Amino acid sequence: MKKTTLTGICLALALTAGAQTRGGGISAETMQKIEKMQTATPKAVFNAMASNKIDNIAKNFSNRTTFDTHFSVETPSQNIHDQKSSGRCWMFSGFNVLRSDFARQHADSLVVEYSHDYLFFYDQLEKANLMLQGIIDNAKKPIDDVRVQFFFKNPLNDGGTFCGVADLAPKYGLVPKQVQPETFSAENTSKISSLISSKLREYGLELRKMVSDGKKQKAIEDRKAEMLGTVYRMLAMTMGEPVKEFTYQFRNKEGKPVGEPRKFTPKQFYDYTVGRPLEGTFIMVMNDPRRPYHKTYEVEYDRHVYDGQNWKYLNLPMEDIANLAIASLKDGKKMYSSYDVGKQFDRDLGYLDTENYDYGSLFNTTFPMTKAERISTYDSGSTHAMTLSAVDLDANGKPIKWKVENSWGPNNGDKGCLIMSAKWFEEYMFRLVVDKKYVPENLLKEFDQKPVMVMPEDPLFGVDE
Repeated sequence: MKKTTLTGICLALALTAGAQTRGGGISAETMQKIEKMQTATPKAVFNAMASNKIDNIAKNFSNRTTFDTHFSVETPSQNIHDQKSSGRCWMFSGFNVLRSDFARQHADSLVVEYSHDYLFFYDQLEKANLMLQGIIDNAKKPIDDVRVQFFFKNPLNDGGTFCGVADLAPKYGLVPKQVQPETFSAENTSKISSLISSKLREYGLELRKMVSDGKKQKAIEDRKAEMLGTVYRMLAMTMGEPVKEFTYQFRNKEGKPVGEPRKFTPKQFYDYTVGRPLEGTFIMVMNDPRRPYHKTYEVEYDRHVYDGQNWKYLNLPMEDIANLAIASLKDGKKMYSSYDVGKQFDRDLGYLDTENYDYGSLFNTTFPMTKAERISTYDSGSTHAMTLSAVDLDANGKPIKWKVENSWGPNNGDKGCLIMSAKWFEEYMFRLVVDKKYVPENLLKEFDQKPVMVMPEDPLFGVDE
């Protein structure tokens, strides 16, 4: 018996050893082939690479001569804000558009700056409700269902799109930045977000059990309200109780008071400074070369408010998107836009250009993927929203470069702004929100066609942060 057992053990080990290299493992023979392909790295090159950031070695210094700050079409500048350690770029960019519109309406004689802390409170509360209600809606599906997993994996985040501003601001109103200033947790969202996410996952399991146990809808709704009460308390303790009424005096660009102080509720302040619903006044366009152009798409569950609007966009070639942006900028109107801002970014200059870094020469290889291929393989996608504010046109009216107002503070980039070449814009720009007044009739009709529903797991539909 001992001999038989030993033989069996040896046979099992032999099979296991063989399985380690079967079907694609790195065998000793494969390793030899890999090593034979190598050429010796010069010692000086290794020393430089081992002691410095890769970007410092790969930087194409001759490309810095292409950087300049002149723009033929530029909207009026405004104060640059700082989102700090948070993913609220979507709100900062959206607010930049709203406060710019307010200044335009008053011929720049009045300015306003909105509280990000105030609306972020309601953004987080609404997203918590979206998650809990999504769990209820899908409670009869198995827990490993893709949609159920979506909610448990992403119970809460601080990213978003302009649709969040469009749904939240009219519903809850706006308040001035001075009335409800930033708190530490508003500027550093990771901890409170993780704590609330943990509670939401716990609550999600409880709600699923209530549904499986056959509890009445009223009981489930009441329990969900109690859960949201806990989330509200956690938000209020870290971001402050939302302001209900306040007194405010407008000021001009020099900071001098204009008119008399007035009392406002947040909704009254929204009506006074924005003056219209946002939904229905704009279209979102996107460049996704994987899908047919001139088709409208809608992203399921990609919204901030459960009873709000899914993110819906018209897919267009970059030339059409550029034309929309130019028309808006020529009329002095800024726009929400988003990009893969980490690619080919010279942080010292605040300059984005496809030739800023020569990684191919450095590593003796190439990086030839197209925009569509980068999106499909999760190599690129929209990561950060900024406010499109200027364009430089050549003699034929074609863009040479673009400028955006960023939300990383006034000392970042070019006085708080980033400048991007036309080539970089074409490769790494994804989303644009443009007022319908600048959109040709044929594109408006295309936007109104029945959308193709796509899922939020798609590599291009992550939130802007």
